[in-house]
Amino acid sequence: MRVLLDECLPRRLKRDLVGHVVRTVPEIGWASKRNGELLRLATDAGFEAFVTVDRKLQHQQNLSEFNIAVLVLVANSNTLTDLPAADKNRFGDAANSEER
Repeated sequence: MRVLLDECLPRRLKRDLVGHVVRTVPEIGWASKRNGELLRLATDAGFEAFVTVDRKLQHQQNLSEFNIAVLVLVANSNTLTDLPAADKNRFGDAANSEER
């Protein structure tokens, strides 16, 4: 699965997503893009999942317009120690669910 990590997440999270092709927003030159444009770029580039901690995203964007799974990690902060463990199987199940 091709996964895009939002710029608000630590890039070291990539290591926890074993078995997936993971890129970060800054790494591909999309830093500072607004959410709608970012989701459109990600979809057009063939990403299948977008991971963020932005809890407001679903209220700011009509996510049904984008053919990409959006996973919002709920944590006290965006530091690696506060983020939920990125279990490969759990991530795959979430990204393959019908809710997009």
